[in-house]
Amino acid sequence: MVKKILPPTYFYLGLIFIVLTHFFFPISKIIFFPFNLLGIILILLGTALNLFAWSHFIKNNTTQNPHKQPSKFIQDGVYKLSRNPMYLGMLAILFGVSVLFGDLLSFLFPILFLIIMNWFFIPLEEKNMEKQFGKKYREYKNKVGRWI
Repeated sequence: MVKKILPPTYFYLGLIFIVLTHFFFPISKIIFFPFNLLGIILILLGTALNLFAWSHFIKNNTTQNPHKQPSKFIQDGVYKLSRNPMYLGMLAILFGVSVLFGDLLSFLFPILFLIIMNWFFIPLEEKNMEKQFGKKYREYKNKVGRWI
């Protein structure tokens, strides 16, 4: 059986490609010092968001794997703000690194991450959540945005 690629892999690949494009293909610098330092804030916010979201999964002893059926429905903490705070955190980190480097090409990778999560992973997770938790999840989905 072929192992399915999970979202963190896309995140790490995005980070690697951002760094590689910065050093090997610095096509066009669009964000300069000191404005590029705003990227640090995005990186810190994204990291905090991921840690808070991840701790909820650990505390509730449920899967983080989008291909598996969830055992618990988490809707407190950062899940009151976003249905996908981990993806939002990863996206913030990728954008933060892109802003920090300030190269035009580096912004391609956060956009690709957003598209991959939005088209492939989030619909699968939402289907699993709706199957498992029904009306309760649909109500939550109507109240809390997919990203923010």
